[in-house]
Amino acid sequence: MTTPSADPGTPIPAAPAAAPASVPGVAPGRRGSLGPVGLVLAGGLSVQFGGALAVTLMPRAGALGIVTLRLVVAAAVLLLVCRPRLRGHSRADWGTVIVFGVTMAGMNGLFYQAVDRIAMGPAVTLEVLGPLTLSVVTSRRAVNLVWAALALTGVFLLGGGGFDGLDPAGAAFALAAGGMWAAYIVFSARTGRRFPQADGLALAMAVGALLFLPLGIAESGTKLLDPVTLGLGAAVALLSSVLPYTLELLALRRLPSATFAVLMSLEPAIAALAGFLVLDQALAASQAAAIALVVAASMGAVRTQVGRGRKE
Repeated sequence: MTTPSADPGTPIPAAPAAAPASVPGVAPGRRGSLGPVGLVLAGGLSVQFGGALAVTLMPRAGALGIVTLRLVVAAAVLLLVCRPRLRGHSRADWGTVIVFGVTMAGMNGLFYQAVDRIAMGPAVTLEVLGPLTLSVVTSRRAVNLVWAALALTGVFLLGGGGFDGLDPAGAAFALAAGGMWAAYIVFSARTGRRFPQADGLALAMAVGALLFLPLGIAESGTKLLDPVTLGLGAAVALLSSVLPYTLELLALRRLPSATFAVLMSLEPAIAALAGFLVLDQALAASQAAAIALVVAASMGAVRTQVGRGRKE
């Protein structure tokens, strides 16, 4: 759940706002403004439950093998559905989609290396620091700093003060994945503006799949061809890549990157829920408090964005 790279200190331009009439069945005004927020939340649910499923699959094919299956199946589905045009794109367009693909491959590979070593909740908690940092760096409104700070407090509470006992390599992989996640947000927005529909996403996914395929074959070999592993890997690809990345790409066409980044602070809460329901990882009282803080920060960011849209 991406163009030529930008200077990290440069504010990221907001994705062009779609006209209210462009959303079928949604009246102009408040409900139309909240549409992209629903897309982000649906993508978050899909990617975290897909991630929990992937954790259960790792003993069968390894972390790199699961990432390979996820990217290859997702690329095949998106290319089949989107059938993107290969002609008519500029060199800058191709540079954008290649960097997007590298970013997605790196984000997925690093995150699965993290959850292979530490629990899913702490891994996502550390990973989300990337988008939160992006929201602070790119924000042009002081109030967004408040929401980011509140979300950051929730992120640390969700860790339950247990980061000292985490495997150092797992924590490092999670933090690196967070950096790639921040880059993914930037490049996904730019890809959405350069390519129609989900064409850019399909091409970028193919780039990521080609990059990761040798790694997956080297680690898992013929295990990747096991029918059960293939079936579960396809489910992970649909839940963790095809659906959430498509929803997020569509959302980023109507949400500024800073607001999207703060909404990503919900991911640790969703991951904790997925871990509880799928992996039997219970929530502590401090984690419940953290979820409340993160939800409050995300709601504040949404209200700020909706209010800004009304004024404009």
